[in-house]
Amino acid sequence: MKLSYADVETAARRIAPFAHVTPVSRSRSLDALASCAIAFKCENFQRAGAFKFRGACNAVWALSDAQAARGVVTHSSGNHGAALALAAQTRGIAAHVVVPEGAVAAKVAAIRNYGATLHVCAPTLAAREETADRIARETGATLVHPFTDPNVIAGQGTAALELLRETGELDALIAPVGGGGLISGSAIAAKGMFPQIHIFAAEPEGAADAFESMRRGERVTDIVPDTICDGLRATFGQINFDLMRGHDVQVLPVSDAETVAAMRLVFERMKIVIEPSSAVVLAAITRYREHFAGKRVGAILSGGNVDLDRLPW
Repeated sequence: MKLSYADVETAARRIAPFAHVTPVSRSRSLDALASCAIAFKCENFQRAGAFKFRGACNAVWALSDAQAARGVVTHSSGNHGAALALAAQTRGIAAHVVVPEGAVAAKVAAIRNYGATLHVCAPTLAAREETADRIARETGATLVHPFTDPNVIAGQGTAALELLRETGELDALIAPVGGGGLISGSAIAAKGMFPQIHIFAAEPEGAADAFESMRRGERVTDIVPDTICDGLRATFGQINFDLMRGHDVQVLPVSDAETVAAMRLVFERMKIVIEPSSAVVLAAITRYREHFAGKRVGAILSGGNVDLDRLPW
């Protein structure tokens, strides 16, 4: 399936009855600090607390009735699993979520609270994929991959679509990159609306497979992630790599220390709760000033599912 701007528009119409249109916020003090005008798309206020609900909802409601009757299955460190569980709930179908040992407790609790059946596996990608594939075979459930499913990618792009419809043309757009679903969908949406816009992806230095992939010109999959950003530890997908290359996305790595400092700034200046995986965008804007100074910048704050008992400062 070749994804286009029309697919993002279709996704926006499909999820409109279920997803929130999240607010766009600004901070004069952060603008002054970063020397640019930042429009923050606050997906921490999305249902299930993250942008992931958009893609999950689009995937669930794109199923035929026959497919939906057999349910859905995925593997997730937290946000996508909770999003798929909630999306399945909106359609009244079963959801199975494979969660690695050691996942953030608050995110696991959310998955359970939304009514999904939890399956715990070893904390490796291979174990996650193997368990999800087995459940799909046994139940007939449709696998909804966290970031390579085309309907998920199109759904994630609706956040950028909403942002740019509200702000009008911007000079740059930045979003986090883990598996690549959000940045891929964002690039499709943004370039479809404003072809001259520059697209950036913020990535932890400790999980820089997207940066290395773009630098080498081939997908890198052998990096063992070591980062506080639990939502950005996934291995970069092939379809996501192809879409990022096709839309000239530039990846900007940041340290965990820079991310924690940015997260704290957002808490202090904007009075909103975000998780480390969201804070990478502000960390990147302030570290790589040469790309953003004097520009109009859209920044997607991807989610707010942080364990408040284990804040990183």
